[in-house]
Amino acid sequence: MADFIYQEPYPIQADKTEYRLLTKDYVKVVECDGRKILKVDPKGLELLAKEAYADVSFYLRASHLQKLANILKDPEATDNDKFVAYTMLLNQCVAAEGQLPTCQDTGTAICIGHKGEDVYTGVNDAECISRGVYETYKERNLRYSQVVPFTMIEEKNSATNLPAQIDIYAGKPGMEYEFLFITKGGGSANKTFLYQQTKALLNEKSLITRAIISAVAIFTNSAGCTLILPNSNHALAPFTLTPKAKQAKRSSIPTIYAGYANMWK
Repeated sequence: MADFIYQEPYPIQADKTEYRLLTKDYVKVVECDGRKILKVDPKGLELLAKEAYADVSFYLRASHLQKLANILKDPEATDNDKFVAYTMLLNQCVAAEGQLPTCQDTGTAICIGHKGEDVYTGVNDAECISRGVYETYKERNLRYSQVVPFTMIEEKNSATNLPAQIDIYAGKPGMEYEFLFITKGGGSANKTFLYQQTKALLNEKSLITRAIISAVAIFTNSAGCTLILPNSNHALAPFTLTPKAKQAKRSSIPTIYAGYANMWK
């Protein structure tokens, strides 16, 4: 029998992220029963979340921008490569003004936290982080992406971009509180599907085939319309739906986004 070995999943050998100091307020070290504790004021969590989601929405890291700039100087880059990189840099210059975000789909606010056992806040951390999300989406030019259900078939935009997905893991030794802030776009509220398949399908050919030339699948969206994904004969033709007749019809515009339907054409 093999010896027991604990391995932390997805370890980061070296964090090369460049951080900026927000404030020296809201945190202090106190002593309790001979043990040093990092005491975090809830206002600090709100401020951190607020600033983080603004940065994620309007800026790219310097290292990311440098990689885009390197493409422009790469002798092996094609004209199209350089055009895309140049356009992305121009887009980021616009976003950096703080009015128009990097992407118009500003998505679900996701926060993953790792809280050391010697960190004390005295509050519901998720609530404080949610307030930071609320403040950012209220004050900045960001689209509300979240819808909340009223019944099985009725839903409404929350008008706050809440709820956020907040997962905080505790129990790790130390006085560190680590965060990863993410904004997930691409139909963020209710467009996740799980298809359990066999291991035999985990190869490039099968995955591409099933992703683009899938078998006909019929399901009902939250508005009650039936969406039909194209089969192998119509892999490059999207389907649109007419709400009145609710009948699928082929579009005349080819696209590789099979099944990405214009619901109200």
